[in-house]
Amino acid sequence: MPTHRYTEIPADALSIIETLAGPVLKAVTVSTGLNSEIAARIYNNADEIVFVKGMRVDHPRVWTQEREAAINAYVQPLAPAMLWHVLHGGWDLLCFEEIDGPHAGYEPGSPHLPLVAEAMQALAGLPMPDLPLKTMPDRMRSYSDTPDLFAGEQLLHTDWNPHNVLIADGRARLVDWAWAARGAAWIDPALWVIWLIASGHTPEQAERLAAECTAFADAPGPSLNAFARAQNRMWDEIAGDAPDAWTATMQTAAAGWHRHRSGRVTS
Repeated sequence: MPTHRYTEIPADALSIIETLAGPVLKAVTVSTGLNSEIAARIYNNADEIVFVKGMRVDHPRVWTQEREAAINAYVQPLAPAMLWHVLHGGWDLLCFEEIDGPHAGYEPGSPHLPLVAEAMQALAGLPMPDLPLKTMPDRMRSYSDTPDLFAGEQLLHTDWNPHNVLIADGRARLVDWAWAARGAAWIDPALWVIWLIASGHTPEQAERLAAECTAFADAPGPSLNAFARAQNRMWDEIAGDAPDAWTATMQTAAAGWHRHRSGRVTS
């Protein structure tokens, strides 16, 4: 969705940010996120930096703010810590600690690749929180004839856009948990495969990287085949008849993985 400039939000909302974050010396809008109406780095007079994101309370996807707030305590230290969550001036606002580092590079040879795999493996070790998260069978039901193959009790991030992975202090940190879900433990690395292909890897190379995660290495072949088919259908729907450059790239990557796995009957 379009990202508003920080100064475009109402004065009441701006005032509560300054009350909670401290006097604002500078606000830098972050335009790479897709799940917020505003996203900004806030610099205060204590030489501190925090990250604030928000939506109007009547926005149809404001539930993503509630989801991120609810899940944050369960995904430490993989995610930046939430500092506060407030509804004020018609806006739902979240504040997180700032992570000082670049977005992950997924291209072949990137030094970030093993760090992302380590974070994914660490996520697989976290307990499933007692939250009403959507299941992957439910999410994939429109795209698969066998969605129950995707069932499981693993906490999943599911949105492995490299803009959601920050590299700092020698490790990967995961942001934007709005699409967290419950499902089979191999699904996050399987979703990463498509992003890796979109970033220049062959399907074989992408699967080898994903296999650094135990759950993917041990995943049943028929389940991976079914998931690749479902992702291909999903990205075809997202891209539609006139895809933009980004959706066209993802559609091509999903189709490439599906072709790679088509006809496999491995157990």
